[in-house]
Amino acid sequence: MKDQTTISLNTASLAIGYEKLVVLNDLNLQLKKGELVCLMGQNGTGKSTLLRTISGVQRPLLGDVKIGGTLLHEMKIPDVARKISLVLTEKPTSGNLSVFELVSMGRYPYLGWNVKLSISDKHIIESALEEINLVDLQDKKLYTLSDGQLQKVMIARALVQEGEIMILDEPTSHLDLNNRVEIMCLLRKLAKDRNKSILMATHELDLALQMADKLWLVNRNKTIAAKVPEDLVLNGSMDAVFGHKGFDLKTGRVAHEKTGKIIKLIGVGHGYWWTKNALERKGYTVNDDGIIGVEVLEDKGKFSWTILKNGEDESTNTIENLLNAIGIIFQESLPIRA
Repeated sequence: MKDQTTISLNTASLAIGYEKLVVLNDLNLQLKKGELVCLMGQNGTGKSTLLRTISGVQRPLLGDVKIGGTLLHEMKIPDVARKISLVLTEKPTSGNLSVFELVSMGRYPYLGWNVKLSISDKHIIESALEEINLVDLQDKKLYTLSDGQLQKVMIARALVQEGEIMILDEPTSHLDLNNRVEIMCLLRKLAKDRNKSILMATHELDLALQMADKLWLVNRNKTIAAKVPEDLVLNGSMDAVFGHKGFDLKTGRVAHEKTGKIIKLIGVGHGYWWTKNALERKGYTVNDDGIIGVEVLEDKGKFSWTILKNGEDESTNTIENLLNAIGIIFQESLPIRA
């Protein structure tokens, strides 16, 4: 029997779209507390429409959305705002607001007619600024912020809204790798530490596979498969949706063209992993049947590599030199021992 206390949002036979146009159909989904869920699919398949529908911005065509067991369409707008924090892709229109002022807007569902922050409200805002590492930026104007900083501000605003559900539409779009990873880590931490249900639409396949507790994958038949990422990889659903070219979902890595040449690699830790990455990028296959042996050595954080050859082992202190040396050995077809 399922523990209903862990479910913050669920849909029943939900169909979404516009007038007579059904975008997604027969959706029976659940958001659980403490989970980061990534909504994924091809462009134009209805991800944003789904987010708007389950957050109450758009009415469903059929079926129901329930928040904590209460039908969404029966809830008053302020009550929905206290349950769901919504972060859409649009940037704030007023760049002259300060970070503190924008974050404080998350408290509006709790304020009276005079819109005056209480001591308790200010404490909640200050706590969010500290948790999202925005204290040093709280007096900065929005127009002075980078895209990554602005996205963190939007998340802080959603956080002070104190809804148990946080819904975000492409929060990492237009961000560099460092900021994408930071935002994903931040959202995962908030889900765990704050026991929130966090649903985000994203195209960050590599990060979602590593960090999401569950994926909502939009299928080509206008339904959604909701499973842990690994199950969707292993049952072929991810390949069926995305049809990846050059990306091997079995390993989560780019598939390189093989040269047919095999190398036996010896070592442990991240030095081994990055050496293997370089060898495979060059088209070599790494396994114990290699006729060339390479040993990865580490001494106080410094790495070196030894190529094992008959009678005269060769050492180098960079992967670039290692690759060059292996290339020469294969060209000369020297006798090798592993």
